Amino acid sequence: MSSEKTALATGEVIKAFGNLLHVRFKGDVRQGEIAMVEIGDLCLKGEIIEIAGDVAKLQVFEDIVGIELHTPVKFTTHLLEAELGPGLISAIFDGLQNPLERVADACGLFLQRGVYIPSLDRQKHWDYHSIAMVGDVLERGDALGTTMEGRFHHKIMLPFSMRGKYTVSWVVKDGSYTIDETIAKVKDEKGNEYSLTMTQKWPVKIPLIEGKKVKATKMMDTGERVIDTQFPILKGGTFCTPGPFGAGKTVLQHHLSKYSSVDIVIITACGERAGEVVEVLKTFPHLTDPHTNESLMSRTVIICNTSSMPVAAREASVYMGATIAEYYRQMGLDVLLLADSTSRWAQAMREMSGRLEEIPGEEAFPAYLGSRIASFYERSGVITLKEGKTGSLTIAGTVSPAGGNFEEPVTQATLAVVGAFLGLSRARSDARRYPAIDPLISWSKYIEDVSLDLEKKVEDWDKKNEKAFKYIKEGDEIGKRMEVVGEEGITVEDLVTYLKGELYDFSYLQQNAFDKEDAYCPLDRQIILFEMIQKIFDAPFSFNGHDEARNFFLNLQSEIKNMNFMPFESDGYEKAFKAIEHRIENATMQN
Repeated sequence: MSSEKTALATGEVIKAFGNLLHVRFKGDVRQGEIAMVEIGDLCLKGEIIEIAGDVAKLQVFEDIVGIELHTPVKFTTHLLEAELGPGLISAIFDGLQNPLERVADACGLFLQRGVYIPSLDRQKHWDYHSIAMVGDVLERGDALGTTMEGRFHHKIMLPFSMRGKYTVSWVVKDGSYTIDETIAKVKDEKGNEYSLTMTQKWPVKIPLIEGKKVKATKMMDTGERVIDTQFPILKGGTFCTPGPFGAGKTVLQHHLSKYSSVDIVIITACGERAGEVVEVLKTFPHLTDPHTNESLMSRTVIICNTSSMPVAAREASVYMGATIAEYYRQMGLDVLLLADSTSRWAQAMREMSGRLEEIPGEEAFPAYLGSRIASFYERSGVITLKEGKTGSLTIAGTVSPAGGNFEEPVTQATLAVVGAFLGLSRARSDARRYPAIDPLISWSKYIEDVSLDLEKKVEDWDKKNEKAFKYIKEGDEIGKRMEVVGEEGITVEDLVTYLKGELYDFSYLQQNAFDKEDAYCPLDRQIILFEMIQKIFDAPFSFNGHDEARNFFLNLQSEIKNMNFMPFESDGYEKAFKAIEHRIENATMQN
């Protein structure tokens, strides 16, 4: 472990440019170090983002009103860190990990500057069970013991900042303890002894990983048919959901946080509008997790940094969410991190880059935009732990390109690194098609892996997926021709192809977010319905004219849509399913 400095560096403000301060310092400081700007009795937290000689450039995470020339600054020697331990789940933090509920209790509804409260509850007692025994030799990430955090076995680990081998010299008896009480003591190879508690800290901008990264292979079931079937996601993968304003990006992220088949969900609002964040805070405690029938908050951590908060804190919130997610991955859990929106995070980077007078890249974004975005998504993945378990971190980011222009730098930099692209269309949103994911521009690199994962349930998933996309694409091309020449200007065969694609899009890819049965469609239900759609694709229909073909498919669409609103295991669903199959068989037999 690194030793503490004997004397803290100090400095004074010599220049201010927005929330960027130039501080002349005495002593030793380092990049990323946290400093406290002292305005009377008030202290504001800031981070060193550049050092030039004896001048440190400091981005302050709060409003800098009141800062004057020669305002004193003290440096802490610490980087921006996350406090990790039991009590994170169900909590609501800001980008600096201040617990907002306790901050509100201390300050009222209007949060004050310079209020920093410990992230975890120091008074709560946790039932602790020791695993490590005296004499055991441990390395970073090895289990000292466990405590129950809701329904999860929260593993108390040897701090990741402690590198090398440590011998356990003392362990506490099983019992109820606060997170600040000593639960074990260890000695390093030099004989130095360290007391350990249930908490540890880790710098948020350094990836937290102990274990070997392996290839992601398991599907993340979202209950959204257009995603699971057409553009699947893997646990440990990455994806983005770009779209113009009002296309439904936030609504889609809310769905993913509610229904994705993961253990923990981290929601990071980095620059999102306050009204949408408030909606999450109001609705989530009253929602039920369909996988466990418990409150959705019992598996959720929310990090709030709204558009009304200082831009510097947006970057902090993204990395804070990633660090908490990596911590739970080290316990062998599947974690989903939702960042909304990475565009506003990139805009904050652009603003700070401009204040640093760096050479701008495309559209004035910093030249390192691509590498920053890549390094964020690279924190995803599946890792194997020593005990043979695996943990996964799936990262999803929404992108808000101005005017819906997917050619802008943030979208392009994101597309270069993610494994799936779920592009939202304003036209589909305006047509009330939910989700507004456009199947013609979206893609996923995980289709083949998902097909291998599902081979016990369905054969040739990837080939059937390709066939479905073929009908969507051909149907769209025929639809554009029909806009020019009219329905009578195309052959009946082309009309049938168009109607098959439209049926797949309308009856399968689209869902009703307000219907409790159709809002979440589990994978088993999807497979049965998808196999029926495949029969419709393969059926050799032959109709006497355009009207007969259109009427047949419109009725079929209506019947499938009504069936989607029925409980999956009900008699009504089974009867409706058989009736539709009978209708398809009759139509093919007559021809």
